[in-house]
Amino acid sequence: MNKITLGACCLMLAASLPAFAGDPVAGQKKSQACVACHGRDGNSPAPDFPKIAGQHYDYLVKALKDYKSGARKNPIMAPIVANLTQRDVEDLAAYFSSQKGLVVKY
Repeated sequence: MNKITLGACCLMLAASLPAFAGDPVAGQKKSQACVACHGRDGNSPAPDFPKIAGQHYDYLVKALKDYKSGARKNPIMAPIVANLTQRDVEDLAAYFSSQKGLVVKY
C-alpha cells in the first residue's frame, strides 16, 4: 500500500470515529438535577421518565441542545437545561452514555 492510500485510509478511519468531548466524571458531578427524574445512574425508577443510561452520546447531546433551544418542548426539562453550557451538555452526555442501561428480557 503506498503512503497516499495509507494516509487516506487513516484519515477516513479517524473521521468515522465518534468524538467524545465530554468528561464522564465531571458529568456525574453535574448530574444532581437529573437524579430526581432519571435516577442516580440514568435508570429511572419511574415509568413516566425515560431511562437515559447507556443512551448514545450524540443522541443525548442533541436532546439536551434541543430542549435548551426550544426545538424540543418539555416544561420540566426547559428550566433545567436553560443554563447549561456546551461543556455541561457534553459532560452529562458522556456520563449517562457511559452508564449501563437496563436489559429487558422477553
